[in-house]
Amino acid sequence: MKKNLIFLLSFVLIGLCSYAQDQGKKVLTNVVNENSNQASFKFEKDEFDFGNLKQGESSTYEFKFTNEGSEPLVISKAEGSCGCTVPVYPKEPIMKGQTAIIKVTFNSTGKSGVQDKTVTITSNAKQNPMVLHMKGIVEKPSEPASTPGTTPK
Repeated sequence: MKKNLIFLLSFVLIGLCSYAQDQGKKVLTNVVNENSNQASFKFEKDEFDFGNLKQGESSTYEFKFTNEGSEPLVISKAEGSCGCTVPVYPKEPIMKGQTAIIKVTFNSTGKSGVQDKTVTITSNAKQNPMVLHMKGIVEKPSEPASTPGTTPK
């Protein structure tokens, strides 16, 4: 009798373990299927080189993108890496196949040398977060030449 009880309990435990493994596969399959229906960014360019700017000048670029996913694309936030990089993004949903822009302005005031500024976009797209780059070189203003016999102030 004792052997039968041990055999029965072993059989039940094996059955429960098999059931739990099957349930894990179903959850994973649902997650994969859900992701295949998401919105999706397709940018013409995700990096813009503004070349050389004189300190104090600004550069603006419009990053053009298309929603290639099957669901509406909703951007919840777009943040520049510093206060000198300001994005303007669409607040309304971008429907499947629709094109829109994210306008980014870089202000070089107080900057010099090589710059690589980013805009991080938070959305419901597969590529979340999405990062855009604006880069280039900011030239310092030239110092006025001092006249012989005078000292700079």
